[in-house]
Amino acid sequence: MIRNVLTAAVVAVLGGAVVGADLKSGPQVGAKVPGAFAPYNVTGEDAGKTACLYCRGGNSPVVAIFARTGDDAMTQKLIKAVDTETAKNVKAEMFSFAVFSGDKAKLEPQLKDAAKKVELKTTVLAIDDKEDPIPEKYALNKDADVTVILYVDRVVKANYSFAKGKLTDKDIESVVKDVTKIVTP
Repeated sequence: MIRNVLTAAVVAVLGGAVVGADLKSGPQVGAKVPGAFAPYNVTGEDAGKTACLYCRGGNSPVVAIFARTGDDAMTQKLIKAVDTETAKNVKAEMFSFAVFSGDKAKLEPQLKDAAKKVELKTTVLAIDDKEDPIPEKYALNKDADVTVILYVDRVVKANYSFAKGKLTDKDIESVVKDVTKIVTP
């Protein structure tokens, strides 16, 4: 009986790991980034209005983050790490942004506070605008709390997706390391 319970526990844990590893969200490696949309910009040169971040990034190296939780500490840590890399790669015209889905009235103050707290320099924070939402063709998985897409010339070079509470420091290190896939030294 105890052996059956232990076996069931191991299967449940390993099964959960496989499900987490299989979580796909957003355009995958080798795919073209689906195109323009205009979220409400909370920070950056277009703060306080809608503007197309896909358009602004153009063919430059871009890190795009799509998130569902504005006050998550690990998501903020990820954004800060990406912001640092973006600032380091200014000569390559690297661009980065994070678009959050949710209630604008709730998210806007959270994102403004987060930008100040982590001292963002370059990464634009935005909110999915109901009038011009993220296109369905971006294929963002509803089970992904955070989706990270690294692309250049509008072709995806790396893609990460994380269920709620699953983003770790090691994952952030992997995302930062993969910046070399979009920025050549």
